[in-house]
Amino acid sequence: MKSSFDLLQSLIYARGPCGQEDEVREVCRAELLALADAVWVDPAGNLIGKVNGMDSSKAIRVMVHMDEISMIVKRINEDGSLRVNALGGLFPFSVGQGPVDILGDNHSFTGILSFGALHVTKESPWHKLIPEDYRGQGKTPLWEDVFVVTRKTAQELKEAGVHPGTRVVIARSRRTLHVFQDCIGGYFFDNRASIAIALGALQQMKEKGQKPQTDVYFVATCNEELGGHGASYASRTLPGDTTFAIDVGPVSKEYCISLSSSPIIVYQDGAAVYDKTISDHLRCLGEELGLPIACSIWGGYSSDSSLALSRGQSAKSVLLCFPVENTHGYEIMHKDSMAHCATLLAAYLEKSEVSDFKKVIISSEKSPSCCH
Repeated sequence: MKSSFDLLQSLIYARGPCGQEDEVREVCRAELLALADAVWVDPAGNLIGKVNGMDSSKAIRVMVHMDEISMIVKRINEDGSLRVNALGGLFPFSVGQGPVDILGDNHSFTGILSFGALHVTKESPWHKLIPEDYRGQGKTPLWEDVFVVTRKTAQELKEAGVHPGTRVVIARSRRTLHVFQDCIGGYFFDNRASIAIALGALQQMKEKGQKPQTDVYFVATCNEELGGHGASYASRTLPGDTTFAIDVGPVSKEYCISLSSSPIIVYQDGAAVYDKTISDHLRCLGEELGLPIACSIWGGYSSDSSLALSRGQSAKSVLLCFPVENTHGYEIMHKDSMAHCATLLAAYLEKSEVSDFKKVIISSEKSPSCCH
């Protein structure tokens, strides 16, 4: 196994737009082969690794998604520039002007995501977005205001295999991690850091020679950003009653979540209410380990596990998050977040079953404070 930082960097360098997660899948597969008892890809495109547990009559599905928010070509303009739409919750202001990789069927190349020149008058459509005299309130650019400059002819684009439906992603040249103070900055911690967390937990267990309490299915899912279709398929087709997702948690005063290393146990989001008994058990495990634990509910949010639950594809769902600033943009997380979450996940997989006695204790506890 690579170090968690090196693994995260490898995962982020790998490009994985929705429905085209091949590069990410191969990085995951290379790591998973050393940790799982069996590895395969299902018909939906999910990468699955099975880790045999002490009790094979039960199973848990641990889900982390491979896809990243990205762009898709809507049309090719006469000058060879591209009109793009978002795939997932990506906004032009989160990306900014700069290099993007255009993933043609035959070969990939770099273009420049552009908003247009500032020094224009009312004759130009872009003028409506510019603050008057650069002092007033302008408007946020929308995807119809944005274009990708390729400087290629229509024939050259055709030879590259570019057409409506071609994916466009943030260029690999912009994907290098930046370490500063006690934090790490970069794109696509959603959800590459979650992949590193899950693999890190499996690595911790292997190094200790510890089997999980039940069978564990590590599932690197596809198309989470477009509705969690991969997770729903895996929840329906794989054994087990519980779907356990790992994802980013928004840093916000609204949720009393700060930029820290605290794992976050989520009790509700916009799609479903998570299993309280398992969530409480996870919180107790964290406290036993001496980890700082935060609890929260999310709005404007869904995960692989809550989407599967909402569709009746899972009996129980759980969500573990780590605090992230600038979600769906240039994200920032605490440098210890991955290690703390991996340790908590490993502890849960080793003690996933809650005894009847502990269930009574958990259910009688008062709800913990969410502010940390």
